[in-house]
Amino acid sequence: MHSLQFTAESSSNGILERDFLVGDVPGVLWSPAAPASGAERAPLVLMGHGGGAHKKHRAMQGRAQKLVTGCGFHVAVIDAPGHGDRPRSAYDEQEIAELRRAQAAGEPEAPIVVRYNARLAELAVPEWRATLDALQELPEIGADGPVGYVGIAMGTALGVPLVAAEPRITAAVLGMMWPDALFEAAKRITVPIEFVLQWDDARVPREAGLALFDAFASKEKTLHANAGDHVAFPMFEVDSSVRFLARHLGREVTSQT
Repeated sequence: MHSLQFTAESSSNGILERDFLVGDVPGVLWSPAAPASGAERAPLVLMGHGGGAHKKHRAMQGRAQKLVTGCGFHVAVIDAPGHGDRPRSAYDEQEIAELRRAQAAGEPEAPIVVRYNARLAELAVPEWRATLDALQELPEIGADGPVGYVGIAMGTALGVPLVAAEPRITAAVLGMMWPDALFEAAKRITVPIEFVLQWDDARVPREAGLALFDAFASKEKTLHANAGDHVAFPMFEVDSSVRFLARHLGREVTSQT
């Protein structure tokens, strides 16, 4: 079992940013800047980044800012295998090259992405669970507080198996991913789900998104479908996810920035 080691720290605009390592897995934890009397215990939100991105991608930073300043959450992201500050393996390089070749040739990319993300999930789920163990040892988080998850696109490919395996996660925001490798895990998920898809998505067709949404066994699941292609994901959905997590993790939204 690996403990959490903080490697860098900075603070601005009411947000404390701490880089960390759990074993050799790098991550970042954003928290409310601690008052003089010490940090108040608050829920934790885990976030999965998209394919080709990393833990401090602007999308991760933007969501984290809203979750921290709007609800007082702690927010953590780790680099997925072969992403960010983690070296690529020969397998990573092979799959990425095959994906680029298929895209250049106008061939379907789904079989490659589904296969590659399924392998990343096999590696990432144990890493996420070890990271959660380590984060819950922090006094400002604790082992008995609620935990949420947010991950779109590749964040869903890794997040569905994680949520299915991890009983500490009690609500999740997911979407925009092919369902092929995720059906069985989705059928085991019963926590509240907010699911997003793009109605005119040329990468992940609406039928694929609807099939994954239908597979979740959750009694409470909400579908948000917006017009537009994959890259036209509307930013107001980020605000919706903040409200969703606040509702299910027991916080009030005090501001939207």
